[in-house]
Amino acid sequence: MYPKSFKKLIDNFAALPSIGPKMAERLVLYLFKEDNQKLSEFAKSLEDFKKNLRHCKKCWNISEEEYCSICKDSSRDQATICVVEDALDVFAIEKTKKYNGIYHVLGGVLNPTRTVGSDNLHFKDLENRAEKEEIKEVILAMNPTTEGDATALYITRNLKDKGAKITRLARGLATGADIEHADELTLSSSLANRREV
Repeated sequence: MYPKSFKKLIDNFAALPSIGPKMAERLVLYLFKEDNQKLSEFAKSLEDFKKNLRHCKKCWNISEEEYCSICKDSSRDQATICVVEDALDVFAIEKTKKYNGIYHVLGGVLNPTRTVGSDNLHFKDLENRAEKEEIKEVILAMNPTTEGDATALYITRNLKDKGAKITRLARGLATGADIEHADELTLSSSLANRREV
């Protein structure tokens, strides 16, 4: 039904997360309608993306250089390290402008059903950093899922003898949420993580 080039691009878009076949068709049709200059810029940005981006050698964040801008920033608190699942979590935390420490990107979470074990993630690098750098606090910022909790527990067990304080992001009700609609786990976490006012 589609020309081969059109179909191949649809298949490539459909293979991306959260993009189904219909959305892929719309994207390809949109690109087809664009002028050659914009298409060339789009293709060049994809080429540059693959050629210029890499993982930071220290924290595994996304970088264009050997070390990311956060690791190179000497004004940041080098004694506090926030452990996250992936680079998007770094960007989300940075948007808050409330954290001035450094990061460590695991590259995922433990997930036995998908055969993601400790060897598939950057745990050893984290342990080495905890030993070699003067880390005073390790903040575990995994998503509040079963896999995230298991990963946080694994890290806690492996780092407890390294001398750093280990903390976890608080959980609770979102701003604007109604208590009556909150699930039991969220309410339990809200009560457990309450603070003095």
